[in-house]
This record gives sequence, structure tokens and C-alpha cells, in this order.
Amino acid sequence: MPDFSQYSENTVLRVKLLSSLLEFTRVFYQLLNGRPFVISYPDGRESHHITVAKALTNVFYGKDNRLIINIPPGHGKSTMLCYFVAWSMAHYPDSKFLYISYGGEIATKCTYLIKQIMELPQYRQLFDVEIMKDSSAKDNFQTTKGGAVKAFGSGGSVTGMDGGLPHLDRFSGAIIMDDMHKPDEVNSDTLRNGVIDVFNSTIKNRQRSENVPFIFLGQRLHEADLPAFLLDGKDGYEWQKVILRSIDEAGNALYPSNFSKAMLLIEERVNPYQFSAQHQQNPQPSGGGLFKPEWFVILDEDPEILSTFITADTAETDKSWNDATVFSFWGIYKIREAGVETDLWGLHWIDSIEVRVEPKDLETVFRDFYSRCLRYKVKPTIAGIEKKSTGVTLISVLDNFRGLKIMDIDRNVRSGNKTTRFLSIQPYIASKRVSFTKNKPHVEMCIEHCRKITANNSHRFDDLADTLADACRMVFIDEIVSRGTYYANESKDVVKNLLQNIVHIDALREKAHARSI
Repeated sequence: MPDFSQYSENTVLRVKLLSSLLEFTRVFYQLLNGRPFVISYPDGRESHHITVAKALTNVFYGKDNRLIINIPPGHGKSTMLCYFVAWSMAHYPDSKFLYISYGGEIATKCTYLIKQIMELPQYRQLFDVEIMKDSSAKDNFQTTKGGAVKAFGSGGSVTGMDGGLPHLDRFSGAIIMDDMHKPDEVNSDTLRNGVIDVFNSTIKNRQRSENVPFIFLGQRLHEADLPAFLLDGKDGYEWQKVILRSIDEAGNALYPSNFSKAMLLIEERVNPYQFSAQHQQNPQPSGGGLFKPEWFVILDEDPEILSTFITADTAETDKSWNDATVFSFWGIYKIREAGVETDLWGLHWIDSIEVRVEPKDLETVFRDFYSRCLRYKVKPTIAGIEKKSTGVTLISVLDNFRGLKIMDIDRNVRSGNKTTRFLSIQPYIASKRVSFTKNKPHVEMCIEHCRKITANNSHRFDDLADTLADACRMVFIDEIVSRGTYYANESKDVVKNLLQNIVHIDALREKAHARSI
């Protein structure tokens, strides 16, 4: 051990912190947040905080020029990156960093955190690094030594600054990519490939010299995302790979204090597609089925249905005879476990028809299906119809339909593309919240249809699945049907209790009257 006795306490601390990224992170995290930086302690493997710190340190010392770390969400990767930048600036305050994330606001949040660390009085005192007084922006600041940090969104243009400095053998900054894809956009080929195009056309040309490293940290989201592009060496370079999975080959949880193995196994069961990608860094091939047949519950008889409704997916145009129109009839009920009613809503697929008709016949077909639904013990009160082409026509002709509220379902950018919508309902299907009654004629048709639905739209038809997606959204996500049913039944209970109380009071009055006689 070196003898530090001849140096001041600050000098010893400075050397200690500059020697260890992890120690620097622990000290300055505590100073900034007032609470300790907690390092994970998984069974049978090294802490992921230590693994990430080692990998970033190797980049700083020039051992790796291109680093990719695939890590699950919620594991502190952005925090580690921010402290890495501040730590690097403590060594070389003239360094220049580009910080790029899927949204400019996300990158800005990180650059602002870096700035907050570097503005701590202890940081300035120990490392003699000052941020220029006119650097008031959160997304772009400079040091008095010429260093700079600038935030960018991966979907926009990365211009106005380069990463690193020219003609230096030492570390001088980096190009950092932190979660380049937005999760709800990655299933769009256009948006996903747009991020890869930005990397190819702009980001990789922002090196000030070939010694300036590229760092990618982020979860996997799709089998053809940017990390897949880099891992396959399609940019022409070999990347140092650090793959961190939530559950390793030995079955140990990566971050057990925050994500226990029991919690992860539940997530794997109810949300398998996202779990495979985001947690295990192994996206399922997009042609794989999103809905497993065993996820649908087959009941011996109908449950106690509280409310019913209809969803419709109409044909796109009057010229596409292969495009079907589907009407599905649904009931909602409270799920019972071991004979005890839970707080969970169940969605029962009571009936469904798939027809190929001309637009002029849509109203007749709907009326026939509605008449069929009216024979059920609980009558439908709502019909959700997608607001598109022939659906618009159907909505208009049914607008004055008595006894049935017509709700138009609008497909827009906020609701995402088909894959995103199907993935959003997958957890509810996987949790066995959707049921059928056995031996009904539509059961096999519906389950087989859903089994063929894929994430890359390689399936031929998705009309039935669209009505399922709409029903799940109305009950589980937007709670349009379930909330109304809850309050309606609560009102019934209030009335029932009032009537019971009135009867009880009348009985007491009669007894009192009899005694007085």
C-alpha cells in the first residue's frame, strides 16, 4: 500500500476516488441524495454494479473502444453512466461527451444529473473542476477547461458537437447511447430502423478521433433492434459484450433486493414476450405466437356475468373479399378462487362470428348478431366499433339504435401499432383473465386464431384478435365497462340494503304496535 501520510486528507480522498469509479459513485451519490448507494449482492455471481463499473473503467483506460452492456430495466444503468461521466471529467475536465437516448428529455435528465454532481462543492474542491457560469441549460453545459456534455434524442439529428478530442492517446470523452429505442415504438419497422439509420448516418461519424469510445447501455426490446445490429458487427466493428440477465444460467436473480426470483418468475409467466427481451436480453423471434392456447380458461359453465357488451372489427374496404368482419359478444364477472370472490375482473368470450360481406349488408349482419346476444340472460349495453372505413358507416347507421350505446374505437398514434396493442393485452391473457364455456361453437376458432398472432404481423388475419384487444382494453386497461358495472352493482347493493332496512324497520314497528295493544 502507498504511504499517504505525507499528503493532506483531501489529497488521499481525491486519489482514492479517482482510482475507483464505484467508490466515486458511492461517495457522491450519498452527498447528492442523502442516502447510500446500495450495491447488489446476488447469490453465486458478481454484483452487476461491480460488473458495469469494471466495464466502464476498461473503456476509460482504453482497453475497450466499443462497449455494449445489455441490462434489464430498473438496474441503475443510467445512474452508473452519469457518475461515470462525472468521474471521467474529474480526471480530464476537457473531455467531450455526447449523451444520446430515445427521447431528448430522457437524455436531458441524465445530463442534468451529471451537472448536479459536478456542481457539488465537494466535487469542485477535490478535483478543481468548474462548470462555466453561462452554462444554465440542463441539456448542454461546458467546463472552464473546454469540456462539454450535450444531450440528444435518438430520433432527431445529432449535430453541433463531436465526441472526444483529436490527436490524443488518453481518454477525452465518449459517445454514450443509453436506451436508444422507445419501448412502445420498437415494433414499428419504420421507427426501429430509423434509429439504426441515425446511428449509421450520424452518430458513428461523431468521433473526433478513432480513439474516442462508443458505449451502449440498454435493455433488449426486439430481435432486430440497434443492439442486435451492433452485436452482429453490422457496423463493421467488434464490440465488447456484457450481457446481464435477470435470471442467470444457474437460476440466480441478478438484483434480488429489488427483483426477487419469485417476482421475476411471475413476470415471466404473465408477460413472457417482454420478459424474454427486457429481462433475459433474448427477444423472442417476432414470428413466435403472442397468445398461448393454454392461457385461455375453459369453464364447464358460464360464470356469474354482471354485464355484457359487443366489440366489432369491420372489413377495411368493399373490395377486399379476404378481409373479414368480426363481431364478438363479451361478459364480465368477478373471478372466484377456491369459492371466494376476488377483486379481479374476468372477461368471458360468450360468442363470436366472422363474416365476409359487402358494406351494404353490415347493418343487417350486426342486427342479426345483436338479436342473438339479446337471447342471453344478461343483455348487452355497449357496442365498441373501430372508427375506420366501413366501421364509420356502421357507427353512423347505428347511432340512433335504442337500448345500445355505440362507442367508436379510435386507432391513433397514442394507442400504438397492432403489435404494441397485442403486447399490451398479453399480460391479461397470460394471467388467465379471459375465459370460454366449453363446447361452444366459437371456442376452437377463436383460440386457434389467437395462437397464430405474431409480433411481426406474419399472421394472415387478425380480425378476431382485434375484437379481443378492444375488449381487454375496455375492461382491463381503460376500465370503461368494468368501472360502470362496479358502480351499477354498488348502486343495486345500496338499494337492496335500503329495502332490507325498510322491511326490518316495518317489522319492528309492527312488533312495537302489537305490544302496545
